Amino acid sequence: MQLLDGKQTSQDIQQEIAVQVEHILKEGKKKPHLAAILVGNDGASETYVGAKVRACEKVGFDSTLIRLDDSISQENLIAEVEKINQNDNIDGLIVQLPLPAHIDELSVTKAIYPLKDVDGFHPENVGKMTLNIPTFLPATPAGIIELIKRYKIETEGKHCVVIGRSNIVGLPMSILMARNSYPGNCTVTLTHSRTKNLKEICQSADILIVALGRPEYLTEDMVKEGATVIDVGITRVKSDKTKSGWKLKGDVDYTAVADKSSFITPVPGGVGPMTIAMLLKNTLTAVNGFDV
Repeated sequence: MQLLDGKQTSQDIQQEIAVQVEHILKEGKKKPHLAAILVGNDGASETYVGAKVRACEKVGFDSTLIRLDDSISQENLIAEVEKINQNDNIDGLIVQLPLPAHIDELSVTKAIYPLKDVDGFHPENVGKMTLNIPTFLPATPAGIIELIKRYKIETEGKHCVVIGRSNIVGLPMSILMARNSYPGNCTVTLTHSRTKNLKEICQSADILIVALGRPEYLTEDMVKEGATVIDVGITRVKSDKTKSGWKLKGDVDYTAVADKSSFITPVPGGVGPMTIAMLLKNTLTAVNGFDV
């Protein structure tokens, strides 16, 4: 079993980005600039946004964090998005999800200028991804693809099973793993909570990508010997073994599954750090443009 170390890989990518930023500045160009909008004071969102701001500082980006009250109207939130759309000094924009219940997330996403949509959620960018046109890929799927690439995991002709069909992870992963490129060329089965015979389907998988949001859902008897297992889930559960009284668990029963796997991601320290690295990479691409 080989650990897919997302933490170290993310640090490597961030160092590569920092070197590229140095070159940009030596050429007399401006620093890449990422803006984030945070609505309300959700604890998890605060943590995620804080990590993104610190990562920007680490690689030499400018960053702007716009905090808005959770009572803000959808109209006023979209007006804030439009201000950033019109600001030529800002290269990338993320609106931290989830948003308050009275705000339609799709309407806000559609309001973001596609060439600043470094989260890769705008319908235009999703459409380009589907057609394999260079665009911003959603950060978590892009991070998974990068891990597969850097660890040289074979994907051609393999059976890839994706558990979870969210627009943020599951659905884009199924598209990316089926592309006629590397990583890709898999036969992909997209599964979800209503899939019948899920255990049997998983047992035939060479690559398992689990993004269901249920702690330790994937058990040893669902995994065949030598499979690659990528755990996207992260849930905080009560624990009497930690000082905080909480422990982070993934969607995979790691202790039981690890010995059967050829490659596996830990939680934490697997996919999570890669998400931030790819967000930074998307922001740098927003400055440099796409290779077409």
